[in-house]
Amino acid sequence: MHSEREILLARDLPGETLSRARRAGAVRTVRRGAYLAAEHAEPTVADRARALVLQLGPDAVLSHETAAVLLGCRTWRTPRVTHVVRGYRRSGHASRDVAWHFGSVPADQRTSVAGLTITSPERTVLDCALDLHPLAALVIADSALRLPDPLDLEVARRMLAESPRRNGRVRARWVLDHADAGADSPWETWARYVCLRAGMPRPRTQAPVVTAERTYHCDLGWREHGVYLEFDGRSKYATSGQEELWREKLRFDAIRATGINPVRVTATGPGGVARVVARVSARFPDVVAAGFRVNRNLPLPD
Repeated sequence: MHSEREILLARDLPGETLSRARRAGAVRTVRRGAYLAAEHAEPTVADRARALVLQLGPDAVLSHETAAVLLGCRTWRTPRVTHVVRGYRRSGHASRDVAWHFGSVPADQRTSVAGLTITSPERTVLDCALDLHPLAALVIADSALRLPDPLDLEVARRMLAESPRRNGRVRARWVLDHADAGADSPWETWARYVCLRAGMPRPRTQAPVVTAERTYHCDLGWREHGVYLEFDGRSKYATSGQEELWREKLRFDAIRATGINPVRVTATGPGGVARVVARVSARFPDVVAAGFRVNRNLPLPD
């Protein structure tokens, strides 16, 4: 039908034309009343966002995780709904694939990506910090600091101070205070979140380790305590070739030759978060670990 990822709206097509296309399997449903030519891959977050804006009109401003994806940020999970801010409350039946947010977005808190109006990096991160699980918000904030036009944390903090919102402020402030551009993946953010939630001191991301060969970096490090952490995800090995795995072995051997033995953790296996916390805590001096207290404002990862 179309070579580009053009969104087709039911309201713009003759009923019989759409019916024939659906019966023939020539279109994919993006959302109710919006379709994509079947020759394309499954609808993306951007496809669903574009379809919604075409149906709502140009006054809609995309926000939260939707805006984060469009900005180029990583997310903890692929968003299941499209977030949109509108200046008036919805009436009638809610759409299950849309998260509506009532309010306004000033011009200086907006930007545009691929013709779609979205919230700025600062407004996006703040909205996520106020409304999402703090781990999900931290993943986005970490990633936003790595954008070509990176998140300005001071601007986001100022926006939080000026926000009339009462709920979620403590967690939002925590997210902004702990965002770190050094996280290379959502799982590295997960490991840092788990440690911080357990009351450990703030670690350094991409912590340097000087070896006889060169300076390597561990995912997290508490140099003053001699504690270092590496997150080992299954995908790390599933996508690595033999040569890359060999280089990783040499790297780890060189680090251990300095007397440093990083804790290698995963998010799987019995015990989950508790197991990871126990393994990392055990590397700290007893007098330090005795002072660790769980931050009750931070829920367990979901």
